[in-house]
Amino acid sequence: MIKFLLMVNKQGQTRLSKYYEQVELGKRAALEADVVRGCLARRKEECSFVEYKDYKLVYRQYAALFVVVGITENENELSIYELVHNFVEVLDKYFSRVIMFNLDKVHIILDEMILNGHIVETNKNRILALLALDKMAES
Repeated sequence: MIKFLLMVNKQGQTRLSKYYEQVELGKRAALEADVVRGCLARRKEECSFVEYKDYKLVYRQYAALFVVVGITENENELSIYELVHNFVEVLDKYFSRVIMFNLDKVHIILDEMILNGHIVETNKNRILALLALDKMAES
């Protein structure tokens, strides 16, 4: 099960966080700081799977952006690794430029792909079709 997803820049600033279990706000900041520090300190040659307390962390770097996912012990790391790539590809197709000004849309995309910590949709065309309908409704 997915416990949380973070999008972080190279400076360690959290740009997006989504939690699928209850975590107190004070603990979130400490958790994010530890997780980000641990992932940013790793070299590119090192594995993208890290054990951290009760979580396994799966992360990928895209230019200056890191996507970090905290999962349970029984979750498949490779499926989450591919999910992250799929998520970034959907973001890339939907946004022509900067995504950080459209965080509401990023949350919608994430909600289409992950529900209550479980992967529910990976088909890029279906996700983008739902977003196109949403865009038409706004017009």
